[in-house]
Amino acid sequence: MKTVIILATLLVASLAAPQGNPNDITIVKQEEVNNIGVGGYHFSYEQSDGQKRDETAELRNEGTDDEELAVTGSFSFISPDGHTYRVDYTADKDGFHPNIQLVSK
Repeated sequence: MKTVIILATLLVASLAAPQGNPNDITIVKQEEVNNIGVGGYHFSYEQSDGQKRDETAELRNEGTDDEELAVTGSFSFISPDGHTYRVDYTADKDGFHPNIQLVSK
């Protein structure tokens, strides 16, 4: 009986142990358009741990004194408590403007 309890304990412990290495995060989807730095860019990716990012930049008023790069994008991640958050943002001559929202609990 003692052997059965020990074997059952070992089985439960091995099943409860984390599977895989948490540092083995891979990119499962990726897209890039750069235009060699002319006119702007776009990129997006999604990782195996659920993180996502999508960003687009546009060159405004090209060739003038008011030339600027305007960026819009978003990223999402799963926090340690299991909640998923999404951050939508813009960045331009007026600064960085994030909008953070809880997507799911």
